[in-house]
Amino acid sequence: MAQDATPNLNRRKFLTGTAVAGAAVSLTPPAGTPGGNGQALAQTPKAAPPSAAAMRAESAQPVAYSHMLDGKPGSDFMVDVLRALDIEYVATNPASSCRGIHESIINYGPEANKKPELLTVMHEESGTAMAHGYAKVTGKPMALLFHGTVGVQHASMALYNAWCDRVPMIMLSGNHIDAAHRLPNVPTYHAAQDPNAMVRDFTKWDDQPMSLQAYAEAMVRAYKITMTPPMEPVAISLDGHLQEHAIGKNEKLKIPKLVIPSPPTGDSGSVKELAQLLVGAEYPILVVDRAARTAKGMTLLVELAELLGCGVVDLYGRQNFPNRHHLATGPAAIGRADVILGLEVADYWGTVNQYMDNPEQVQKSRLKPGAKLASITAQDLYIRANYQDFQRFQEVDVAIAADAEATLPGLIEAVKSAMTASAKSKAEQRVAAFKKAKAEAAARSRAEAAHAWDASPITTARLSAEIWNVIKDHDWALVSRDSGQSNWPHRLWNFDKYYQYIGHSGGAGVGYGLPAAVGGALAHRAHGRLAVNIQSDGDACFAPGALWTAMHHKIPMLTVMHNNRAYHQEVMHLQRLGNWRQRGVDRAHIGTTIDNPFVDFSKLAGGFGMKGFGPITDPKELGPVLKQAVQIVKAGEPVLIDVVSQPR
Repeated sequence: MAQDATPNLNRRKFLTGTAVAGAAVSLTPPAGTPGGNGQALAQTPKAAPPSAAAMRAESAQPVAYSHMLDGKPGSDFMVDVLRALDIEYVATNPASSCRGIHESIINYGPEANKKPELLTVMHEESGTAMAHGYAKVTGKPMALLFHGTVGVQHASMALYNAWCDRVPMIMLSGNHIDAAHRLPNVPTYHAAQDPNAMVRDFTKWDDQPMSLQAYAEAMVRAYKITMTPPMEPVAISLDGHLQEHAIGKNEKLKIPKLVIPSPPTGDSGSVKELAQLLVGAEYPILVVDRAARTAKGMTLLVELAELLGCGVVDLYGRQNFPNRHHLATGPAAIGRADVILGLEVADYWGTVNQYMDNPEQVQKSRLKPGAKLASITAQDLYIRANYQDFQRFQEVDVAIAADAEATLPGLIEAVKSAMTASAKSKAEQRVAAFKKAKAEAAARSRAEAAHAWDASPITTARLSAEIWNVIKDHDWALVSRDSGQSNWPHRLWNFDKYYQYIGHSGGAGVGYGLPAAVGGALAHRAHGRLAVNIQSDGDACFAPGALWTAMHHKIPMLTVMHNNRAYHQEVMHLQRLGNWRQRGVDRAHIGTTIDNPFVDFSKLAGGFGMKGFGPITDPKELGPVLKQAVQIVKAGEPVLIDVVSQPR
C-alpha cells in the first residue's frame, strides 16, 4: 500500500503573529541600511496578520484517512492488551516508529494515560533503569517503549544490568519491517529485519509479531516468561503498519488469559537430603543474595535461620534478612562453617574463595577442610553462553535447580522433621554466641563511625548517620546501593522491612543508580514512603535527565549526593597499577577525577526545576539541611542535596 500524502493538520493558529505564505517579511536588511551587511537589526519588523484563507485553514478539521479511521486503530488494541496485563507505566522517549501506540496510550478510552500512564524519560538507558528499580519494589514489570534500532541500542546497557540482576521488564520497540511501505531516510536507517538480535544474548525471550492477534499472544507469553524465575527482560518489536492502520472489519481479536506459572520448587528428596545435612552440621551458614523475591521470602529466611540457629551472610542482591537480627553475620563466618547453603547466589565461587587483585593474582579457598556446599538457585534452569554473568563454576555437594523462595517452605518443614534434641541444643548454643558477636560488631561500627566526625570533605559514615537521624521515624526506603559508601547504611540503620532496600545493579553498569532510584521511588510513591537515594556523582553524570523525569512526574525522593568528585574505583585501580609498576600514584587523578570544573549538582537540579542544596562541605550544616529536604519530599516533591564527601 502506497504511503498517503502528508495531511494538512490543524495547527491551531500556530502561525498567528509569524510570517505566513503570501505575507512573509524579510529579516535581512539590504546593504547600506541600518543592520545591513551582517549588522544586527535595530528593530524586528512585525509580521502581517494571516489572510482569511489562512485563518480558515487553521480552524479546519484535520483530513480523515480511511486506512486509519475506518475501524479501530491497531494500536488501540495494543493498549487493550497492556491494560489486560495491568501494566501501570510505560517509560518512553518519544519517536516516530512508536507514534501509533503512543497516541493510543494518551488518547484512547476513558483510561487514557492512566492505565497505563506514559512516563517521559530523557534517555532509553534511563527508562530501562527506572523499570529495573520499579520492578524490584513492586515485583512486576514496567513496559518500555523505544524507537527502532537506535532506541534498543541506547537501552542495551541497562537491559544487561536487568539481565544480570534477574529483573522482569517488557521492552517494546517500534520497527517498519516492510521496505516497500516504509518511508526513506530515518525510518529506514532505524529499521531492521531482526531488531532484537543485538540484545538477544541478554533477554530471556523476544518476538516480532506480524499480526495483532500474534501481538496479543506474544505479549501474554512475554509477561509469563519475564515473571517466571529466573526473571529476565523480554523484548517485543512493534510493526508500524500494525500500529497505525485500522483493524480489519472481519478480524476477530482475542486477548489470551494470563496465568502466571507457579515458581519451580525443589525436588522433595533433594530437599530432605539438604535438611538432614543442615540439621547435622556443627556450624551451618546461609549465604543469601537474591533469595527473597518478596516480603514473604524474608519472613521464611528468618524462620529457617532461627530454626537452625545458624548465621546468615547477606550479599544484598536484595534485602533478604534484617540487618540487626542477631543471626545476621559477616563473610568471616564462611570460614568457620562445615555446611554452607547458598540461596540464589550470583557468584558462589567468589563467595567461598579469596582472591587478591595483585600481580600474582593469589587465589585460595575460604572454606574449612571438609566443608559441604549446597545451592538452591533458579539460575541453573536458564543460562546463556556468551556473556559471563553466570560467573566462575563452583562445585557443590547438593544442587537444587529451583526458585529459592518457593522452596523454603518445604525446606523448613523438612528441617523441623529432621530436628533432634541434640541438634536443638547445638542451635541454642550457636544463637547465644551470635547474639554476643552481633552486639560487639554493632559497638565497633558506632565507634568507627565517630572517626573524623568533623572532617571536611564529609565522611561517608557521618553522611549516613545524619541521614538516619532524619528518616528513622518515617516509613522510609533506600532506593540506592550503599557499597560505594562502605556499607555504612547497613552498618548503622535498621533494615527490618523487605522494601527498605532494592539491592545493586546486577551488571555494575554505571548510569544505573539515579534512574533506578527514580523508578524505585515511583513504586514507593503509591505507599507514601520516604524514598532515599544516596547518589554517586559519576553515575549521576551519565544520566542527569532522570532528575527531570522525577520532577515532571512529581516523584518524591530525597537524593543526597555522595560527591567525591571522582570515579574513585578507577582512581584505586590506577594507584594499584602504578604501585605494581613502580611508577607512583601521583598521576592517578588523570582521567578519573571530576574536577576543573567541579560539578555543582544543586545547580544541575535547579536547571530541571528541582530544589537543590549545597554544595555542602561543613558537616555541621548537613543535619539542618536534611531536615528541610525531608519536609519537601513529604510534601510530594523531589529534592537534591550536594554533599562533598570522602571517597568511600
